[in-house]
Amino acid sequence: MFGGWVRITDHVRWDRGFPVKYLVVQEDEDGVEQLWGRCAGVEGLFVDPVPPPREILTLRGCSPDGLLSEVLAEPDSSMRSLGDMCVEVWDDEQPVQWWTLVDAVVVARQPHPGDPARYDIVLGAGVRNEESFLELPATPRFELFAGRMVAAASAGRCSAVDGLFKQRADPAPVPMELIGCEATEPVLMGTRRPRRRTPGWADLLVLDRHGAVMASRTVDLAITGARPSVLGDGLEDITLTDGGADRPSPAARPIWAQWYQGPPAAPNLWAPYDSQGRAAWLDLTTRAWRVPAPRPDRSGGDHHLDGRFVTDVPGLHCAIGEALLGPGRYFGREWNAFRDCLCGGFGVAPPFTLTWHDSEVARRALADVVEDPEGQLSYFEEIVRLLEQRGVTVVLR
Repeated sequence: MFGGWVRITDHVRWDRGFPVKYLVVQEDEDGVEQLWGRCAGVEGLFVDPVPPPREILTLRGCSPDGLLSEVLAEPDSSMRSLGDMCVEVWDDEQPVQWWTLVDAVVVARQPHPGDPARYDIVLGAGVRNEESFLELPATPRFELFAGRMVAAASAGRCSAVDGLFKQRADPAPVPMELIGCEATEPVLMGTRRPRRRTPGWADLLVLDRHGAVMASRTVDLAITGARPSVLGDGLEDITLTDGGADRPSPAARPIWAQWYQGPPAAPNLWAPYDSQGRAAWLDLTTRAWRVPAPRPDRSGGDHHLDGRFVTDVPGLHCAIGEALLGPGRYFGREWNAFRDCLCGGFGVAPPFTLTWHDSEVARRALADVVEDPEGQLSYFEEIVRLLEQRGVTVVLR
């Protein structure tokens, strides 16, 4: 132990014919970490979320915008897919709830009884609550966005969403297999006899080929079963009942394989990926949480942003992070996180100069993506305004 934390370098090597790729670490109530095991492999790390059951919802008094407006303008919009949609529930000042309508499909629509200019739209969708359920505001309003939260474009607003607020069963857990696991005594006890208490959650630390932590995922240490490992050598293969809800999609495998070779050393390696892949890339930039505390923030100087590939929100944050700190570095992955990074503590702090080359690419690509439904600025314009408000000199080229 060192300062309450497991010293990673003490556990990333063993005398076997294959490398350690994963560590399982749990923090106790006193904040002290305990190594639960190290493993050669994991099956079930990459899993698409179990789709939520389909439901029927009605958007009441809807004023459509963007994609939703385009769909309703079609002669027959019935059964037209909208993809994933985000519903923000606002009180008088700010959003307080976020819901995702998974694979939303238009079932029917009709004029709203109180205002023929608006619509009541019936949707079929899976429903996922993105935050802990909070009490509904006394006078809520509902903002609609097309796409995932990290890269959503305005789709309008409505006065109510029938069928949204109700209790839903948690999805069944998806197990995970720890392959070639050298377990410590607490885990071995769990594999040999039933436990009287739930062992709780732990961090599965994913190592790159150099033994550095490249990612972390939360897993449940409840053990379904264990057996001698297919890798032999006195190891075990252990089945965890629940591998956690924040596992990467199988589509992210190539990105993780690339990062396994070590942190990126060249710029724009994220550029060939689509929006989902770029979001997965951004997720891996946050691995620095286990790196020793960064040096004091640097201010001043000139930074250059290569804007040629900034065609979506994840791409914008990949490019800004590289411009300020270098390839593979973290400086926010969405609006709120980026705003926090500008307050300092992440390696660079205003004032400085940012020259944004080929800025017109982002201006056009993000013209319909908004952060503030009340505002008139696009995501690109909001980012530029935020930078300038925080003391950054932005030069658009």
